[in-house]
Amino acid sequence: MKHIIILLIIIVFTSCAEKQHTASKQIKTYYNGYKNSDYKLIKKVLADSLTTVFGDYTTTYSHQSYYEQFKWDSIFKPDYELVNLNHEDGQLVATVSMRSLKLEFLKNNPMTCRYQFQFTAEKISRIKELDCNDVNWSIWQNEVNALANWIKLNHPETDGFIHDLSMKGAIDYVKAIELYKNREVD
Repeated sequence: MKHIIILLIIIVFTSCAEKQHTASKQIKTYYNGYKNSDYKLIKKVLADSLTTVFGDYTTTYSHQSYYEQFKWDSIFKPDYELVNLNHEDGQLVATVSMRSLKLEFLKNNPMTCRYQFQFTAEKISRIKELDCNDVNWSIWQNEVNALANWIKLNHPETDGFIHDLSMKGAIDYVKAIELYKNREVD
């Protein structure tokens, strides 16, 4: 009887270790997809739907709608680095450093955040931002406001890019940054 109990304990621990290894591998593949601009890698590790939670914003994506988000993000030429991956309170938490044209303009480059990952059928189904401790949100907001206000006055044809999460919105965002940087300051 003792042998059966010991065998069951070993099986349970082995099973948990395998799931944790698979989950860790999925997260690494997810960030490799971003690093290599390869959505196929990302799609491979996503559940049928993905829910992201960033502060007060919760969004649920299909594979196609997340691909649109991926394309939007790619316009800013991001560089993602998976800094750390560990277990906290039974969940996998990734620490990620990000750089991009947008973050550079917003004077928060690089930006390091921690994300909690959840899985359904061994696929990523939920990503929750836990914190971005090194971000100066006040500087971020000042830069966004200055850019949006200047564009509204000087290039209204580009206005609206802040809330446009399409590829065109991202292209307009980059264009707005360039126009703003090259403006003549009185």
